Formats: sequence, C-alpha cells, structure tokens
Amino acid sequence: MTKTAGTRVGKLRPLMLGLVLVAVAGCSSIYRNHGYVPSDSELENVVVGVDTRDSVAETLGAPSSSGVLNESGYYYVSTKMRHFGIRQPEVVERQLVAVTFDQRGVVRNIERYGLEDGRTVRLSRRVTESSVSSQTFIRQLLGNLGRINPSALLE
Repeated sequence: MTKTAGTRVGKLRPLMLGLVLVAVAGCSSIYRNHGYVPSDSELENVVVGVDTRDSVAETLGAPSSSGVLNESGYYYVSTKMRHFGIRQPEVVERQLVAVTFDQRGVVRNIERYGLEDGRTVRLSRRVTESSVSSQTFIRQLLGNLGRINPSALLE
C-alpha cells in the first residue's frame, strides 16, 4: 500500500465511524411522556365523601379533562409513547385516574386504569361538503361586488 492510499484510508475512518454512529443513534428508541397523573401519595390526600370539586382541583391540580355533565368526574391522563426511527409512534403505557362526584359535587370514587384496561374505539371521519370549496377566494370576493345596492349606502 502506498503512503497516499494509507492517508486516504486514515482520513475516511473517522467519517465512516461517524456515519455508523449516526445510523445506530437513528435506530434507538425515544420515549416521550404526555399528560399528568397524580401519584398514590397525592391521591391519599383526597378523602372520598368529604372533598369537593374545588378541593380536588387544589390538591391534585387541574384535570386533563372533565366530564360534559355537571355530576361527571375529573380525568387525569398520562401517556408514554415510543418513537422508533421512521415508524409510527407507539403507545407503550397509559394511565388514567378518574375522580367521580355525586350530584352535590362531593367525591364519590377514585379509580385508576391502565392501558390493559382500555379498548380501542374507532372514530369515523365524516366530512361535510360545502359549495364554497369550488370557488377561489378572489372569485367569491369579486362575485359579491355586483350585489351592492348604492341606494342602501346613502341611507
């Protein structure tokens, strides 16, 4: 091997090593956490039959979501997702804490659910057609110019 060929190979080694490290790093899993679920020690501070909606919000913080009806509950949701390369993100862990209230707003029950307790609900996507989509914005704007009544402007 000549001296110039040896130096070229020596210069390419760090580049090749860098490419291999980037490829390996691109294939490692990245985990992301979304949401908040109170711990068991925090839930011990909420007393069933005594605490109200306001005291639960002060103790545990604002819920991730709440029920539509007044006597519905507070829901704290946490999700851990795994991102791996170019694949779709995958949910690997989900926790839900449901705090339900009675008609007076007093805590009735506290329950914890995991990903294994849930079931998949398929949402159907329905799109409403509109007549506006067939015309551009400029065409709609210019089409309204002929509808102006000058006598109505003078009044």
